[in-house]
Amino acid sequence: MLLQHLFINGQWREGKTYQTLLSPYSGETIAQVAIASEQDVEDAIDGAVEAFKVTRKMAAHERSAVLGKVVELLKERKEEAAELIAKEAAKPIKTARGEVDRTIETYRFAAEEAKRIQGETLPMDAAPGGEGRIAYTVKEPVGVVGAITPFNFPMNLVAHKLGPAIAAGNTVVLKPAGQTPLSAYFIVELFEKAGLPKGALQVISGSGKTIGDKLVTDPRVKHITFTGSPKVGVGIREKAGLKGVTLELGSNSAVIVDEEVDNLESIAGRVVTGAYSFQGQVCISVQRVYVHERIADTFTQLLAEKVSNLRIGDPLDPNTDVSALITEEDTQRVQEWIREAESEGGKVVVGGEVEGRVLKPAILTGVPRSAKVSSHEVFGPVMVLHRVNSIKDAIEQVNDSMFGLQAGIFTKNIHHALEAAEALEVGGVMINDTPTFRVDHMPYGGVKQSGHGREGIKYAIEEMTELKLVVINRNEQ
Repeated sequence: MLLQHLFINGQWREGKTYQTLLSPYSGETIAQVAIASEQDVEDAIDGAVEAFKVTRKMAAHERSAVLGKVVELLKERKEEAAELIAKEAAKPIKTARGEVDRTIETYRFAAEEAKRIQGETLPMDAAPGGEGRIAYTVKEPVGVVGAITPFNFPMNLVAHKLGPAIAAGNTVVLKPAGQTPLSAYFIVELFEKAGLPKGALQVISGSGKTIGDKLVTDPRVKHITFTGSPKVGVGIREKAGLKGVTLELGSNSAVIVDEEVDNLESIAGRVVTGAYSFQGQVCISVQRVYVHERIADTFTQLLAEKVSNLRIGDPLDPNTDVSALITEEDTQRVQEWIREAESEGGKVVVGGEVEGRVLKPAILTGVPRSAKVSSHEVFGPVMVLHRVNSIKDAIEQVNDSMFGLQAGIFTKNIHHALEAAEALEVGGVMINDTPTFRVDHMPYGGVKQSGHGREGIKYAIEEMTELKLVVINRNEQ
């Protein structure tokens, strides 16, 4: 039985209490995980503050070298990392391997960007009175970064917090998700071996209230980067005061399928992949599909055939496409939402039943826009199809949402593509792709209740640095 301790000030520390970590798929015990006390959190912040005295003076090439070493160490332990994700998150192993590959790339981008943090010179004589002066800006690390991460990408979303923070010279106190702490503790071992200064990375698992509230309200923590629910994100912003916050929140991401498209079957396959990867527990998972009424019946049939061929089962089986949701409570919630949609006139085309602990991927049609499966974030293996009569109609329905993370459109018509790019109220528009597309150096974030700020290493570094202006007066005194 694995007994997972906290990692504070470069040392493994036993917790006063431990919590049993269960497999979402089998229900078997995976580990006993330490629960941080208020004093543990205090000590972690103290250590991060002290370590910042070292990291802020590290040369760019030194920070880059640490991150580059993490890349090499993770490459050596790829399969071990993927199996860990599969066990604690019930992420199908082939999807978990993909996450590890992306995590490697994320740290690689961070290693590269560590050498590109730069300011600019300003032409002071552009303004009257500026003659004889030289000005330039520098970007300095903010200090201690509080990072709070979710369960759905327990390694790569940790990398999107740690990578830019460390590249910029900050220190980090990381609170991983309760269901997936082992991935974070795995990564801290790699940073330790890579030569990150003692105390620069603290990892503490436990209560979101105990740890999160302290990180958000403690004035020594200068920036909060959070991925999770809009409700928690709004609370963080209200409590954070003047410190910086980056919030990557929820969505009910939509894709539009225009009436004139090539290879409808191929598009159906991509939509299915976008909707059911990791059981739909992805912020940019395809949840709403707006398909032109002329092709709606054909497209629905193609989707149903592909969904019926998805294999459900053990996440460690390389043939598994869909496994268990993160908790049984989430399974029950999604089923209740499906039943609510049916009671309001919706029809389940395929799926929706539970086999063992796995909720079978579902497609719904005829669902009112107000039903939870359409208007809220399902975070489960559910796709809702809506018929539309024009691109304008589709865009209006996509925008009729409290969320705005990413959206996609499949079309041959350049005018429709540009209209969607201009009018869709989202942080990212994917043309001839699903909203689930993401690579790790692009700016990523949303509008409305989908977030505040942007991730993507270069853009996150902007959030985790302060701009300082230096002006030199060369005039005779």
